[in-house]
Amino acid sequence: MPNPLTIVVAINPSASFGKSRSVGPAVVARLRAAGHRVTSLQEPDFAHLVEAAALAVAQTPDALVVVGGDGMVSLGVNLLATTDVPLGIIPSGTGNDMARGLGIPVGDPDAAVDALLESLARAPRAIDAGRIHHLDADGRPQTTWFACVLSAGFDAIVNERANNLRRPRGKSRYLVALAIELARLKPIRYRLVLDGVETVTDAALIAVGNNQSIGGGMRVTPDAVVDDGLFDVLVVTPLSRLAFLRVFPRVFAGTHLTDPRVTVHRATTVRIEAESVAAYADGERVSLLPVDIEMVPGALRILA
Repeated sequence: MPNPLTIVVAINPSASFGKSRSVGPAVVARLRAAGHRVTSLQEPDFAHLVEAAALAVAQTPDALVVVGGDGMVSLGVNLLATTDVPLGIIPSGTGNDMARGLGIPVGDPDAAVDALLESLARAPRAIDAGRIHHLDADGRPQTTWFACVLSAGFDAIVNERANNLRRPRGKSRYLVALAIELARLKPIRYRLVLDGVETVTDAALIAVGNNQSIGGGMRVTPDAVVDDGLFDVLVVTPLSRLAFLRVFPRVFAGTHLTDPRVTVHRATTVRIEAESVAAYADGERVSLLPVDIEMVPGALRILA
């Protein structure tokens, strides 16, 4: 048996009553059965979980394992970026895009725990992360980290709309938001600065990818590599509603890059400006634009 490790497991509070409610306790049980010292964090809400996880990470455990979707990954990335504490991921959320891009089994928690236990016996993998500089609602400077994809176009607008809808609940709320915003689809005027080179352009979608997908498998930046020190910056020029509906399904397969209205740039620093558009990173709202994003190579240690 390997030397026992001190592991903190943070469990998504919203999974307490859902179909994934048994995943967190099962992860804790298997890690303890493997001989590890485990602290299980099960808090009543996300804010309390962030606070508890921050206190636990301050004690420099051997690993932080998050159980949930990309929101939980975002929690882990923002606590662990530039530290020596590695992040483990047991995907049990809706999107699970970060886990998917890292090759962690999705839809099979037992297999994900198997992979985690194997990873604990090896040195962690170093991957890149993006550091976002932005302002909060009161105009104060803030820093937010992401490891998967930042979006600041039509998909972010749909996310914003869905978050503001009271009904319906679940995935159907996103579909309603998509229908509403598709009816209002219009070009967005952006000022985009990539590694110091400025472009002013109209676009329907801009995404900055360190990993490949958003929204549960939409491969917006299919060629992105998590440890190459570069962002893949996707720009989709304005589309009619009909053209959008034709291109959109190709995103899931990652074949949209052959469309002449789609371009990908590679950069280490990105500034995005636009009026009344919010940026979302790893599925979580960051702030309204503008945002400044910098690539930090090897900023995150991953158990994968």
